[in-house]
Amino acid sequence: MTDVYEQSRFAHLVEATAKGILMSHQNVAFSSTPVLYGTVSSKTGHTAAATKVLALGVMLAASLSTPLQAANHSPDHKVEQKHVQHSQPLVTEKQNFDLQTLAQQLKHPWGMAFLPSGELLVTERNGGLVLLDLKGKRIDIKGLPPIKAKGQGGLLDVAVDPEFGKNQWIYFSYAEPGADGKGADSTALARARLQDGVLQDVTVLFSQQPKVDSFGHYGGRIVIEPSSKMHPNGLIYLTLGERYRRRDDAQTLDNHHGKIVRIQRDGTVPSDNPFVGKAGALPEIFSLGHRNVQGAALHPATGQLWTHEHGPQGGDEINPIRPAVNYGWPVITYGEEYGGGVIGKTHADGLVQPLHYWVPSIAPSGLVFYQHDLIPAWRGHLLLGSLKFGQLVRVELDASQQKVVAQERIMIGKRVRDVEQGPDGAVYLLTDEDNGQVLRLVPQAAAVGAPSR
Repeated sequence: MTDVYEQSRFAHLVEATAKGILMSHQNVAFSSTPVLYGTVSSKTGHTAAATKVLALGVMLAASLSTPLQAANHSPDHKVEQKHVQHSQPLVTEKQNFDLQTLAQQLKHPWGMAFLPSGELLVTERNGGLVLLDLKGKRIDIKGLPPIKAKGQGGLLDVAVDPEFGKNQWIYFSYAEPGADGKGADSTALARARLQDGVLQDVTVLFSQQPKVDSFGHYGGRIVIEPSSKMHPNGLIYLTLGERYRRRDDAQTLDNHHGKIVRIQRDGTVPSDNPFVGKAGALPEIFSLGHRNVQGAALHPATGQLWTHEHGPQGGDEINPIRPAVNYGWPVITYGEEYGGGVIGKTHADGLVQPLHYWVPSIAPSGLVFYQHDLIPAWRGHLLLGSLKFGQLVRVELDASQQKVVAQERIMIGKRVRDVEQGPDGAVYLLTDEDNGQVLRLVPQAAAVGAPSR
């Protein structure tokens, strides 16, 4: 079996082939291969062994095709019964699970968010917003603004206002076409009231500037920080890619390319943003020097924003984010040009080193700090997807939260685009495919309503 990503990335020699390379990194469905449900672990350092995972899956798939007995006991939690279409065992280092399929026939789903009712909002990159009650019912939400679904662009992330019960606000990021309807577009953030399956009062809160004609690196992850005494309107972080063709823009403050921006929930700029009042700087910018941030979450203890981002050929990173800090792209990177070739150094004065990086790339997507008693062995760990290897990646940090001490690479066999902790404590995954799925990981002792195998 030849991985689509590895097969195509070395063809990146001229601009005409660049689109196919990036699409294989993020948007091409995982090539057909026997599916291994299990785990590959890596202690500190970088996961070069990950390139062998798929071959290992072919050899071991037969041995894992029958149910395995749980090696660990789960706490006595009961998970709310959902409409489970399919279930099969998943063996990991610290806990055995039922991997349940809750929904299918989604068109390249990209982001998801739970409503207080337990219903699930899911975006489809082709421009669809779907409400799932996880009992088999799907509602296609109406009222979205114009969206440019091209390359890696389209409808991206979705988030629910912390006070949704009062205001019905949701937020979504998307590729916003230019006014002339031609090639240029940019990542935008909008909010709207979700009422009876229709978006009302749609307002664009932020639009990345300038718009460019490019097929990739939209960023688009949304993180909401609840209201506080300092910020009574609450805060929204939005990750923005450097649009691939404009990577040098990531180092300058007169544009939004390769940045993380921070605004208030009404779209205004917080007065304490780090570049407010700085000549030549856009006031929404919170940090710079990013390539394409595809996962973001607040640390549960400190409230600090953490992200991961895609490197080029190698050099995917995990970064805790601080205001006004320059994270280096493209001046420093542990990756190289597609097909080989130096991009920059690995260190430079004034540019921050990543907390962790992967060589080869895993193409990370989605990020959550797991915080629930349903899976106590995972509490406090980072969970993220790997688009390239079709895995859920569990990352353990040391007591200082400044070093990765262990990783577990859990084979799902499908491109994992987003990872969320559900209100029931289960782990929910989106698979990025033509027939995209919502999957749920439930400890075997806690699983309820799974069909017989």
